[in-house]
Amino acid sequence: MGAPPGYRPSAWVHLLHQLPRADFQLRPVPSGFAPQEQEYQQALLLVAALAGLGLGLSLIVIAVYLIRFCCRPPEPPGAKSATPGGGCVTWSCIAALLVSCAGIGIGFYGNSETSDGVSQLSSALLHANNTLSAIDHLVLEMVERLGGAVRTELTTLEEVFTQRTELVAAARGARRQAEAVAQQLQGLAFWRGVPLSPLQVAEDVSFVEEYRWLAYVLLLLLELLVCLFTLLGLAKQSKWLVIVMMVMSLLVLILSWASLGLEAAAAVGLSDFCSSPDTYLLNLTQEETGLSSDILNYYFLCNQAVSNPFQQRLTLTQRALANIHSQLQGLEREAGVQSSSAQEPLLSLEETLNVTEGSFHQLVALLNCRGLHKDYGAALRGLCEDALEGLLFLLLFSLLSAGALATTLCSLPRAWVLFPPRSPSASCSGSRPSEPFLHARLESVPPLCSPPGCRRRPH
Repeated sequence: MGAPPGYRPSAWVHLLHQLPRADFQLRPVPSGFAPQEQEYQQALLLVAALAGLGLGLSLIVIAVYLIRFCCRPPEPPGAKSATPGGGCVTWSCIAALLVSCAGIGIGFYGNSETSDGVSQLSSALLHANNTLSAIDHLVLEMVERLGGAVRTELTTLEEVFTQRTELVAAARGARRQAEAVAQQLQGLAFWRGVPLSPLQVAEDVSFVEEYRWLAYVLLLLLELLVCLFTLLGLAKQSKWLVIVMMVMSLLVLILSWASLGLEAAAAVGLSDFCSSPDTYLLNLTQEETGLSSDILNYYFLCNQAVSNPFQQRLTLTQRALANIHSQLQGLEREAGVQSSSAQEPLLSLEETLNVTEGSFHQLVALLNCRGLHKDYGAALRGLCEDALEGLLFLLLFSLLSAGALATTLCSLPRAWVLFPPRSPSASCSGSRPSEPFLHARLESVPPLCSPPGCRRRPH
């Protein structure tokens, strides 16, 4: 198979394509892209299920940690308590939140790259649709123009040259040639009546991508707000805000693992497609359109090994147009001597033939495989380079978010315990909470000895 211009499978495509795949019975599945087969669907679902397994393990670890933390036995009275280590808890929680913020930045970049790749795919489909529509329009225009010439000018010439049998035969020969050209041209509009529309595919892809992009933006903004309000709760030592952010962190953790599963399955499936796209697209397009394999091979492969399936029709059309030219020139010479009434239809025919030849040269250029094959290569580059790269960045974002949020969920309860109590007496006396966890550290320091002569005032 010939690769489109400028497209080569990347190292990520080869790496993901080499990963082993298995169905629900853990039987090996070939890595060829076959979404219609049940075994391949099960393999992709199994890849997505690995993210569900990771979510389950994360929730179990978090639950066990929180249960052990909440159910630890109280210290006996008079026992020497260990240093709380509030600073360590603080910085571990802040570090996890900063990692999550870094993941959010990576997620925004990956979302943008994926959107750019899909936009390039849509643009290539729209350009290919314009080319196919232009082919159909040119063919229809030339057929109608030649049909009008046959019905009017050539019929008029036959009536004018009624007394000259040889001129009537020449006019009728030009009529037959024009009808043959129209018949050959109708066979060049190969996409007319095909149920598959690149325009509809581009609109569907853009519609899905718009909602996918919006969903990821909302997820990223939600996680960013969770990180910011969690940091605010730690700075203000607000217990209710920390509790709310723990619930929101748990929700975002579940969403991160869910997006991780979708991204992993999409990346693996896309790598299988991008490793050898020609075979799958040839079979799919032939099944959807009913076009011959010669036409599809010509446009998908576009190399010297594949001949132009329209070459014979184009050659016959060009010869027929040349014959019409020669016959009209002969009629012009005879009409200049015999009849001046034939000049007007002959000039109109000459003008129609010149316009038809100009449109024919445009049609030859549009039917050449280079234009549509270039669109095919642009679509593959957008899908298999930019979109796949964006998916991998989104995958990294989901991994960082899941790990950072799990760490945050384990650290926040310890930080909450170390918050100093906000008693009414403390509020009335005007004292304010100090730097987070500094008050907890000061409580562990033994009080200094009172100076001599100082006595405690009895309460």
